Amino acid sequence: MPRLNVFPLHRRKLGAVVVMAATGLFLAQCDRKEPAPVAPAVPVPEAPVTVTPPALPSGTPPLTRTDILAAAARAASAYAAGETPSGKDPLVGRPFAVRMAFGCGGPLTVPPTPAAIDGLPRAIWGQDHRSIQLSLTPGDWLDSALIAGSGAEATWETVEGFWAPRPWLAVDGCPAVRRDPLQGGSTAPSPQTVGLAAVFATGSSRLAQRNGRAYRYTVRAEGDQPLVAPEGGYRLVLEGRVVGFPGGRAIRCRAPGPDQRPVCIAAVQLDRVAFESADGEALGEWRKG
Repeated sequence: MPRLNVFPLHRRKLGAVVVMAATGLFLAQCDRKEPAPVAPAVPVPEAPVTVTPPALPSGTPPLTRTDILAAAARAASAYAAGETPSGKDPLVGRPFAVRMAFGCGGPLTVPPTPAAIDGLPRAIWGQDHRSIQLSLTPGDWLDSALIAGSGAEATWETVEGFWAPRPWLAVDGCPAVRRDPLQGGSTAPSPQTVGLAAVFATGSSRLAQRNGRAYRYTVRAEGDQPLVAPEGGYRLVLEGRVVGFPGGRAIRCRAPGPDQRPVCIAAVQLDRVAFESADGEALGEWRKG
């Protein structure tokens, strides 16, 4: 009986298995996908650090002209006494709304020199007394002794000044005292000693800066009616927030000698300038931005 040769069959089956395994491996290699490239990490820039005024309790009333004058008087006394206040200044961060009377003796008939009106509101008669021009040109205080040496030179690029006339008068209205007719002419006003310095940081927007330009509003006569100057004059309104000087004090004072009243100014951010009538009627206004 002949012997069956089973080995070749076994060898053929084994070869088929090897071929199938190799084919499966090849297909498996084809199905593998290369990993998607990972984008390099991009560093996220840190948010800029901004300095904001301290938070105030809700309902904190704005400082008035009387409040500013009282604070300036305290600062003048401390300066004259050689005292150096310490601790947090409570005025820094406070809003203010200051009303200043001007044109109390009637509009001027002759325009004053430019140097005499910087930082002070004026009412001036127009041609034929048919109009009254209200104007205010801020003073350029950047190079003044009140700013020099304060450390603000590297922080502020513009400082526009506004005086508070008659700092001895606590009320917001016009004085009741009239000129003495026996004096034979107008008396020279006292030097200005209290003011607000509107500061602008280096690199900030210049839209709100006046750069020597005056705020102006013209009151005109209606029809053929004569224009009569109001007995109570007009009001200048300044609104904003106290920001203070480098070092944290709201007010800075200087005096040329021991027998002169110190001149004191508060560093502020100005948000609104307006002219009003004595009874509060809005005439013209300018807002920040």
